[in-house]
Amino acid sequence: MKRKWPATVLGILAIAGIAFLVGQRWIGERVFSSAVERQAGIDRSAELPDGMHAYVCGSGSPMPDAARAGPCIAVLAGKQGFVFDAGSGSVRKLGRMGFPMDRLEAGFLTHLHSDHLDGLGELMLQAWMAGGRSTPLPIYGPQGTESVIAGFMQAYDIDRGFRIAHHGPEVARPGGFGGEARVISFADTSDDERVVYQKGGVTIRALPVDHAPVDHALAFRVEYKGRSLVISGDTKYSPRLARFSEGADVIFHEALNPQMVGKLGSTLAARGNSDAAKIMADIPDYHTTPEDAARVAEAAGAKALILYHLVPAPPARLVERAFLGDAPSLFEGTLKLSEDGMLVSLPANSQEIDFDQLL
Repeated sequence: MKRKWPATVLGILAIAGIAFLVGQRWIGERVFSSAVERQAGIDRSAELPDGMHAYVCGSGSPMPDAARAGPCIAVLAGKQGFVFDAGSGSVRKLGRMGFPMDRLEAGFLTHLHSDHLDGLGELMLQAWMAGGRSTPLPIYGPQGTESVIAGFMQAYDIDRGFRIAHHGPEVARPGGFGGEARVISFADTSDDERVVYQKGGVTIRALPVDHAPVDHALAFRVEYKGRSLVISGDTKYSPRLARFSEGADVIFHEALNPQMVGKLGSTLAARGNSDAAKIMADIPDYHTTPEDAARVAEAAGAKALILYHLVPAPPARLVERAFLGDAPSLFEGTLKLSEDGMLVSLPANSQEIDFDQLL
């Protein structure tokens, strides 16, 4: 026999259900308001000590990865901010990490492969709107940078008009839209390094690296108050990069595991995807293995080596040791695989290296 609930019990249950739904909304509103009070408009970088702080805004590659944006390293040196490359999704990661966009002085492109610049339009947009710029963002890069910037500015031109009309010129300052190319040119790839930026105690140097057949690829070295870091960009193994990196506190070096890429390629070929298999066969010869990155860091006498732009990025912790191969035995300093959201801090005039995870 089917049991019938008394009307009073049903009424109580109904009231309880309504109260739960109403209470759930009220709790959600309180949680949201509390989060806004804690985070909105707060400069999360204000508590950082004077020195250099490197934000890993993108540790991935063109391979699909929900956890990793395309290659991007942002550096806060004192009060000046810089972004090196802007891979897809990286600028939003940078925002979540609390990077102070109003301190962004310039962007830098290591080379003109699409996966290193497909977020450049968003970077220029955020520099303009979130950073409150009234002049275009200087963007340093190799030959061809001017064409890339012009293309993004054309693509965003209609959006520019919408934002000025909606927010007004006092907020969307018309003169701050877009970027201004600062081309870094060398006679050939055998040229020595050169200073490309020097202001307020910050020195940034560029070095040509070998990413053939990609022309005009660059590595960068940033120095501030006795601390230094190097960003390799994409490159083959390079003893010259080791000399450029001599004595650096941290080297951010790209890394590709050829055995893992080879396994991807052979599997794709066996399943009939010959084009993708060909790509897997092509890419190892213009990247650096984890072992060779370790050799560069050891020869440079660097204190720490952080691998980024990982190809393929390890999908789980269990795979990380396999990705590294013999690299740990070739470098005596601190060796880490980067993750999006990693913050590496180099306090001024110190030997300390601090690691934090912001995401």
